[in-house]
Amino acid sequence: MLIGVPREIAGGERRVALVPEVVAQLTRAGHRVMVERDAGLRAGFTDDAYRTAGCDLADRPADIYSAGQMILKVQRPTSEPAGDSELGMLKPGTVLIGLLQPSGDPALFRQLAEREIVACSMELVPRTTRAQMMDALSSQSTVAGYKAVLLAANALQKFFPMLMTAAGTVRPARVLVIGAGVAGLQAIATARRIGAVVEAFDTRPVVKEQVQSLGATFVELGVHLEDAQDAGGYARELSEGHIKREQELIHKHATQSDVIITTALVPGRRAPMLVSAETVRAMRPGSVIVDLAGEQGGNCELTVPGETVVRNDVTIIAPLHISSDLAYHASQMYAKNVAALATLLAPKGEINLNFSDDIIDAVVVTANGQVRHQPTRARLGLPIEPSTVGTAK
Repeated sequence: MLIGVPREIAGGERRVALVPEVVAQLTRAGHRVMVERDAGLRAGFTDDAYRTAGCDLADRPADIYSAGQMILKVQRPTSEPAGDSELGMLKPGTVLIGLLQPSGDPALFRQLAEREIVACSMELVPRTTRAQMMDALSSQSTVAGYKAVLLAANALQKFFPMLMTAAGTVRPARVLVIGAGVAGLQAIATARRIGAVVEAFDTRPVVKEQVQSLGATFVELGVHLEDAQDAGGYARELSEGHIKREQELIHKHATQSDVIITTALVPGRRAPMLVSAETVRAMRPGSVIVDLAGEQGGNCELTVPGETVVRNDVTIIAPLHISSDLAYHASQMYAKNVAALATLLAPKGEINLNFSDDIIDAVVVTANGQVRHQPTRARLGLPIEPSTVGTAK
């Protein structure tokens, strides 16, 4: 199978879906790899490196899409304008793998189904031991959590660590991390490593031990595990009463913090609003909020996705594609995730859509001209057909 890797054209995106060191994994499985010229340059990977790894180089994206039987991407394909869109260049029967944002605009998946594209979304990889090598959400969240602390430290007008100086003692910065998933835990570890005093809040009591092992204080809400976490280990949307208690608890701790890093997401839904405008007004002047949930609306009421704004003397940073800021290592990690899934889908050089495999069943959003992913079907107003849709993850 010919695997194509185009250059990413989404604004601000510097990552590439495949790096030279991972190419051998695909060629051993019987695949050929074609990469668009300069596809990896913004992430630090040269055309010569791809050529040395055994890749063919293509001059135009159209060459990639016309020849590739499997297309590896980071971002979902563009669909406008129709004549030059990536979607328009995908030929029927192509396998498309990328971060396709299943909670985003569902119209894309209707178009992919109509074009007979086998669309696989990396966000839908199940959280199981067997799927760990394909877990792109975790790998990219690791990058995001680390980078978020660096952004906060750069914007804060204070030192992070405690310093003993001739001018006196400088107290350490106080950091509140909201959400102790992969991004949150990496943010905690990074903030502690550079000397901050860290508190962390999460609705899932099961993460308390992980937070404490990193040297942070766990802020408890008092929610039962089954109410806070679904069977896949992801945060569950809470009742209005629980959310109100969350906001009150966060308000109390936020007013004592110099930095807040928010990472709270509920798969398939808008990010929960946890930091209210009232809380921002009550925070210390010069404080910083880094909202990693900006792509899904944000955890802060005053967040403007993709922008840095100052409200009531509080800087609110809501980066989009934050992992792209560390494109070299983010691409390395993502490439290993994508290559593992591609090898599962086509272990001997030919595609094998075995929907009895829990990973394949979970990630394939469209196939055989149909939208399979149950939540996406519901958002498109399509009936649920268990015999063709499979199990929603």
